[in-house]
Amino acid sequence: MKIYDLIGIGFGPSNIALAIALAEQSKRGHHIDTVFLEKQPHFAWHKDMLLDGADMQISFLKDLATLHNPRSHFTFTNYLFEKGRLQDFINLKTFFPSRHEFNDYLAWAAKQFDHQCAYNEEVIAVTPEHQGNEVSLLRITSHDADGKTQERLSRNLVVSIGGSANIPSTFQAVKDDPRIIHSSQYLGSIAKLTQAKKIAIIGAGQSAVEIFLDLHSRPNAPEVDLIMRGHAMHPSDDSPSVNEIFNVELTDYFYNRSHEERISFLNEFRHTNYAAPDIDQIEQIFNILYTQKVTNCPRHRLFTRHETQQVIAGNTVQLHLMALDKQLKLEQDYDAVILATGYQRNHYTALLQSLTHYLPDFEVDRQYRLSSTPDFKPSIFIQGASEATHGISDTLLSVIATRSHEIGEALASKQRSNVKHLPEHRIIA
Repeated sequence: MKIYDLIGIGFGPSNIALAIALAEQSKRGHHIDTVFLEKQPHFAWHKDMLLDGADMQISFLKDLATLHNPRSHFTFTNYLFEKGRLQDFINLKTFFPSRHEFNDYLAWAAKQFDHQCAYNEEVIAVTPEHQGNEVSLLRITSHDADGKTQERLSRNLVVSIGGSANIPSTFQAVKDDPRIIHSSQYLGSIAKLTQAKKIAIIGAGQSAVEIFLDLHSRPNAPEVDLIMRGHAMHPSDDSPSVNEIFNVELTDYFYNRSHEERISFLNEFRHTNYAAPDIDQIEQIFNILYTQKVTNCPRHRLFTRHETQQVIAGNTVQLHLMALDKQLKLEQDYDAVILATGYQRNHYTALLQSLTHYLPDFEVDRQYRLSSTPDFKPSIFIQGASEATHGISDTLLSVIATRSHEIGEALASKQRSNVKHLPEHRIIA
């Protein structure tokens, strides 16, 4: 069986950026033999949230390459040039392309690594391969589209599988009901519920407001209730001073803080990323609600300071809500409920369950590498799941160009070190 230098699990933006970093590194003489495994049949980035009119919340300059190498072939600017749209984009006078266009950019970059990516393969296990008393390799087992089992060996691993849907405990018992939809599956699921006339959205972040506006514009004109625990929707703070917390040099600053300082930092800037919609979309919602008052046509409702305490799925989905300020209970019936409740980022621990003996506490070092016992030789890197140690930008696009370069350098350094310490006759051979 062929032994790879590196296997990547997932082929979203983070691992595409890593493929770019490794390709550019290879031109400088440091080749890392790599394959990526992706469970989707082809590249797609949040395909069920590619809503018409939805723009990026982050500058196009924070693409797959620019912040590390603005001369790279893989910048968003070069993508526009190759697509023949550079001048037109300049005339838009914006830093924020549509989500559709940025998805097309990512697909354009991913396409150039088709030879290194096996699509339609879902990794089901990562197990240790022993040589004497050491773990020298990792065996990665996957299922392809036909259900066939594939196995590969690798000296190193990078896990970049994104977040898994965060389903509140109240909804766990009914999460498989097709009328209960997490925002990550919105477009595909809502298309099957064309008869839904009354819909609830749980949440107060960007996904919640985008889905509200999308439902408002649909021809079947459903009634929509937006339900949140907070007093109000807080707009994202994208002022220049606050935006500096997403700068790549903040990673070092954050990593070197104490646990208590990190928690304080994350709490202080939580509303730059979580439950923080764009101000113009909040204004659109309130304009809709105000127009309802003017015309006396109360189609939509806003429930602030309300919490779902029980869910009963019968002929309808019945939510038992608590008005927190009044301690008043009420019951509401819906044809569908959309959970805009965010993501969990610890799913990789289940994927690496068979390695827990070698990975104490799943701690990540500065280079995004899981700390391991001395008898465990492979390096395992985690992308996009280290907010607690590397800062609030870790789950975002802001640092992926730089982070991928750092992981590539760590792999090259390890490769050089291994060659240096090989027995002399093996070097000659």
